[in-house]
Amino acid sequence: MSPGSLPGGVGDALIGLDLGGTKIAAALIGADGTVLARHTRPTPADSGADAVLDALATAAAEVDPGRRAAALGIAAAGVIDPRTGRVTSATDSISGWAGTALGAGLADRTGYPVACDNDVRATAGPELAALDSEHGSLLFAAIGTGVGGAVAVDGRMLHGAAGIAGHLGHVPSPQAAGLPCTCGGTGHLEVIASGPAITAHYQRLTGTTVDRLRLETVAARATQGDADAVHAITTGAAAAGQALGGLANALGPDRIVVGGGVPRIGPLYGDALAAALAAELMPPLRGLVPQAPLFGADAAVLGAAALTTRLPLHHPGALR
Repeated sequence: MSPGSLPGGVGDALIGLDLGGTKIAAALIGADGTVLARHTRPTPADSGADAVLDALATAAAEVDPGRRAAALGIAAAGVIDPRTGRVTSATDSISGWAGTALGAGLADRTGYPVACDNDVRATAGPELAALDSEHGSLLFAAIGTGVGGAVAVDGRMLHGAAGIAGHLGHVPSPQAAGLPCTCGGTGHLEVIASGPAITAHYQRLTGTTVDRLRLETVAARATQGDADAVHAITTGAAAAGQALGGLANALGPDRIVVGGGVPRIGPLYGDALAAALAAELMPPLRGLVPQAPLFGADAAVLGAAALTTRLPLHHPGALR
């Protein structure tokens, strides 16, 4: 990326912000992609959108006190439309987040031009760039407390109407039939394949109602031979693999990346997902296997900074 070439920018760096329901991560990124400074702070998720925007602006100031940055990119939770700069839909993990003018609000608070996108799409950006092809295609899934995703076809990240493209957690899943989803629908992938969904399935199978049962506990019981734990994990994994296989047939990706906290519970999950994926693939795609992300903890902030080079910039004080 070339920060100095950004419209209106004179700096030699970019700011990347990653906004989650519990934490804000900020980084100052040099022209060569090196992280020059980092800062984290809690997300004031219960205090409303204005408080969150203020906290984001403070995080940006902490990593760039010398105003080196030409622009700021933010990877944010929720359904983000990068063209309008608005949060078009969101869960209640951040109070009052839906409808927020993210691009304009952050630009006015910081004085930087701002590009914004959904956090999973931003994180997938470096994965797409790593394909080293202007025509590369990517299917990226993030499976954790929810199921998010990103889709890139022929070198272009898809955003779709209102920025909703890539929300893989809300494709129908046979294994989730009849289960209510947080989006208001039923039978979606997220309610059988996410971490909380796997623990909830285990509780349904066993008839237990233990508060705050952790996925790691279910995984540990599976390794000890608990059949219900094995079933809950492999059902969630198979549901994810089946959905990804069907999407792969529709989109023709060069690479399928599966990240997030759930795949890290071990090979029981990974093997079941891979087998279900393989069973769905059409012959030209049968060499595809799910792969772990190439980038580590800095993926989201690096991807956020890179948004400024390929998405619309929202400028301070611009007519809205």
